[in-house]
Formats: sequence, structure tokens, C-alpha cells
Amino acid sequence: MATASSREIRVILVDDHKVVREGLRLLIQSQPGFKVVGDAGNSKEALLVAAREQPDVILLDLDLGSESGIDIISQLLATATRAHVLALTGLRDPEVHRQAILHGAMGVVQKEKASQVLLKAIEKVHAGEVWYDRSKLGSVLADFSRGPEAKETEAPVVNGPILTQRESEIVALVSQGLKNQQIADRLFISHVTVRHHLTSIFAKVGVSSRLELIIYAYNQGLAKVRPDS
Repeated sequence: MATASSREIRVILVDDHKVVREGLRLLIQSQPGFKVVGDAGNSKEALLVAAREQPDVILLDLDLGSESGIDIISQLLATATRAHVLALTGLRDPEVHRQAILHGAMGVVQKEKASQVLLKAIEKVHAGEVWYDRSKLGSVLADFSRGPEAKETEAPVVNGPILTQRESEIVALVSQGLKNQQIADRLFISHVTVRHHLTSIFAKVGVSSRLELIIYAYNQGLAKVRPDS
């Protein structure tokens, strides 16, 4: 778990049930290193809170009653530019999990999991790691490699000759959860150069988002998936 000496992980909660939000707030804030900085019961409130608080992690219920949490993931990420989204759901449908990933969630946690699993997931997602329920991981990754949007031919390995050394370095850093400016600082290049490289990488490996690139790297054995227990 996060330690008291490290910077607090700032979390906002998005769930249409007030009692659930209150319970999650008590759970998360009972641990050192975590701080709930806001909560919301619908998409409009969520976007307002995310814009105001600029959290590190957005804990998002995928079922917001009359709304779908999936539909606002990309808006939340555009509004809270340093945040990662962790989906919290009671839904078991793997297609719902897959859609959450495609829209930008860094992981999915089932509501039935133990509280320590949720806290660990928040911490790992904050660190830029992808988090999936172990029982769902295989089918989700298979969807990325064998889904209708995938190419008919077998996907190339990211570290193979299709990518330059610099592009491979950028893929590795993206898989660690770094954003463009952080990658630029690490590699002593401009963020514009990073963006150009990512455009090339996306075209070469056939993905359309950073999350798909991360999943692609995991699917090719280039990154280690964190189990949920």
C-alpha cells in the first residue's frame, strides 16, 4: 500500500449510489497515502469534479443507473489530464470490460473483490500499471489480438525490426504509464517528437490508442501483467 511518506494518491469516486460512495470514501481514506478529493453520482457531476480536482485516479462505476460509465471515460481523461481511470463494476460481461479498456480505463475491478484488492489496484493503476481480474485477462487480451478490428495476419512483435530503437524505447515507457511530456523528459527530446513517434508506432502495429498499445505490448509478452491477488 501507499506509505504516509509518499505523495498522497488523490482519488475521486463516481458511483450513482451515495451509500456506496460513502463506504468507498471510508475504506480508501482509512489507508495512509490515499485521499478522496471528490465524488459524483452522474456523468455531469463527474466531469465537473474531475476538472476541479485533477485527481490521480478516477474510480468509476461502469453502471451509473440511467447512464453508462464507459461513455464518459474518454471525457474524464481529457478533463483530468494526469488521471488514470480504474473501473469498478458488478457486471461480469467480458464485453463490458473490453469496452472499458478500449475507451481508456487502465483496469477493471469486480465489486465482489476484497477491499485490499481494490486498494492495491488503485495504487498500481496510479503507478501506470494495467490491472485486470485474472479470470478475465485471457479473454480480454484475446479480444485485442483476435477481435474484428485486428488484422488477419499475426501481429508483429513490438521489439522486432518493425520499430526503430527509439520507437521501442517509447513503447516501453508508454507501457509504464508515462505520458508524452514525461517520456520527452526521460529521453531528452521534445513532446512534439514523442507525438510524432507515437503516430508512427500506432500505424505500424495497428492500434489507435495508448491503452491498445499497452495491451498490445502485454499481449506480446513485452510487459508483465499484475495479477489481482
